[in-house]
Amino acid sequence: MLENKTITVTIDGVPVSVPAGTTIMEAAETLGVHIPRLCYHPSLSRQGSCRICIVEVKDMPYFMTSCSVEVSEGMEVRTNSPEIRQARRDIIELLLDNHPKECQTCERDGNCELQRLAYSLGVRERLFEGQRKSFDIEASGTSVVRDSEKCILCQRCVRVCSEVQGVYNLSQQSRGFGTVVTPAHFQAMDESVCVQCGQCINVCPTAAFLEQNHTEFVWQALADPAKHVVVQTAPSIRATIGEGFGLERGTPTTGRMITALRRMGFDAVFDTDLGADLTIVEEANEFIGRLKTGPLPMITSCSPGWINFM
Repeated sequence: MLENKTITVTIDGVPVSVPAGTTIMEAAETLGVHIPRLCYHPSLSRQGSCRICIVEVKDMPYFMTSCSVEVSEGMEVRTNSPEIRQARRDIIELLLDNHPKECQTCERDGNCELQRLAYSLGVRERLFEGQRKSFDIEASGTSVVRDSEKCILCQRCVRVCSEVQGVYNLSQQSRGFGTVVTPAHFQAMDESVCVQCGQCINVCPTAAFLEQNHTEFVWQALADPAKHVVVQTAPSIRATIGEGFGLERGTPTTGRMITALRRMGFDAVFDTDLGADLTIVEEANEFIGRLKTGPLPMITSCSPGWINFM
């Protein structure tokens, strides 16, 4: 049967056996060979649109996208030949030539996949002048900022919105320099069916999607002696925020978190533990009542994205 069939291929001179249906990229990773990519994401469908992951396959007249092409018996692949590296540089140069020149002030500076690829491939300057795409930044939304000039049309956001979240809010519209990822009828995010889940932000390789940043407003409030500033944290924060500071996953950080917030200048720190516990009690009581008299099912969530989705 197909699921039990094993395919033997050679990647950069090293033979490897993998299950049938494995892509070239996946086969390469079993050997520890990393193939650059932009549109690829392990949780999403295969796209093959960015072309960064191209490889050479013996007896094939053109480069092939390793993220979407499955291996075949006896296939011989080169992932890092001079021709492949030059082709990848050409693609990155073209992307950068149609990209804003503000890496040093961009919020994703140092955490941008396009920037990292440019550095790793030795792309240090822009080669072409001429027409570039031009879009206004949509920063009026409740939680999402959309900067379409930084979009590279990888469609990760489109796929995560439809395939994972099931919202189908984003799609690619127009053509040429006017091509843009947007809600239907070019609506603003808050006017569309967007549920504010933030997954488009999580998968975006550049800064085309960002969360609203209110950090400066908080600092201004803390610096105002006329304001009594409080912070209220969700129960999950104390067990997760430590990961962002290099602590082992699940490390309790309640005391350190409160100390840090007080040192920042917050006048009081509150926890929603009691409110969460009361909510659970009420949910249990309601469920018992519905179990006897209906209606069912009963769906509950404290996630704004889930509530918006429903």
